[in-house]
Amino acid sequence: MPVILQVLPELVTGGVERGTIDVAQAIVEAGWRAVVVSAGGPMTRDLERLGVPHVCLPVNSKNPAVMALNVWRLARVIREHGVSLVHARSRAPAWSAHAAARKAGIPFVTTFHGTYTLGPLAVKREYNRIMTRGDRVIAISRFIVRHMRETYGIDERVVRVIHRGIDTRSFDPDAVRPERLIRLAERWRLPDGAPVIMLPGRLTRWKGQAVLIEALARLGNPQVRCLLVGSDQGRVAYRAELESLALSRGVGGQVHIIDDCDDMPAAYMLTDVVVSASTDPEAFGRVVAEAQAMGRAVIAPNHGAAPEILKSGATGWLVPPGDPEALAAALRQALRMDAETRRAVAEEAIDHMRTLFSKETMTERTLYVYKELLFGAPPLETVLLPDP
Repeated sequence: MPVILQVLPELVTGGVERGTIDVAQAIVEAGWRAVVVSAGGPMTRDLERLGVPHVCLPVNSKNPAVMALNVWRLARVIREHGVSLVHARSRAPAWSAHAAARKAGIPFVTTFHGTYTLGPLAVKREYNRIMTRGDRVIAISRFIVRHMRETYGIDERVVRVIHRGIDTRSFDPDAVRPERLIRLAERWRLPDGAPVIMLPGRLTRWKGQAVLIEALARLGNPQVRCLLVGSDQGRVAYRAELESLALSRGVGGQVHIIDDCDDMPAAYMLTDVVVSASTDPEAFGRVVAEAQAMGRAVIAPNHGAAPEILKSGATGWLVPPGDPEALAAALRQALRMDAETRRAVAEEAIDHMRTLFSKETMTERTLYVYKELLFGAPPLETVLLPDP
């Protein structure tokens, strides 16, 4: 029975952590054994419910001495649990996990989750390079494959593209009861019948909230409400800047900054158009996927992984990043859709997500990568969609 060890810095919150839990569950359901090593966090309770052992080690540390000790600690975990394969999901733990796996003579897998900062020093590039040293390297998008090729010269024969998976049972329009919509609409004081545009994401400049405010001003429709949903995480100056920008552009009464939302499926259902306006390319773009899973029309920037996830002209629109004129033009198109067109977009978007971007697809493909290394299975076909 294969035993798969996943290693990540912490189990607090985020896409990496959620993916770790999802894969651990799939391992258990396949009749294998899963083990997870991290520095701990509230999501360890999810592992407890699955009956998956969690070993708490300081693998979140970037201190070279601690990382060196972690090699010995992880080697002990590998021996005690009879680990067959190690899967590292972040750079600091990957250095220790790579050395421990090599000592044990077992396969080593990484998931390359983002572009990672490079900085002016070559040492940072070498620090990042550990994520390209797996016997298999899982890239969460073809955008990331291109980045690895251009930045690190990776041998693409070891790369497998596995997009992040959406929980299509939670992000399902039929699962959202009317009282959830009413509760949110009342909390956010949305007027009946007002068109709603939403940009989910923490308040940070590269998420493009200012671009959307500029586009809203050009839209010239005072009935529209614009929701910026996400915590400022202490960036009070940027929040004040956005509020001032909205007032100066004459849309102060239309823009609502909402600190957080504990029911994103309902939030998507309240929305006519979901916008991703990131000025920097995103490695995946969970908002683009979640919104389509809920049947919403999406407008996203034409860079990063968005062109892989969004079917432009069918489930939404791709626009040049940082271009408020183009964004305003796409918003006009989206808001003018009649009921039949909106229904067709919703059906196409939901089917697109359930077919190619579900949590089940992600976990099934990840376990297949393990089978390549453990049982000599034929290479996983990595091309899911035509190149954008």
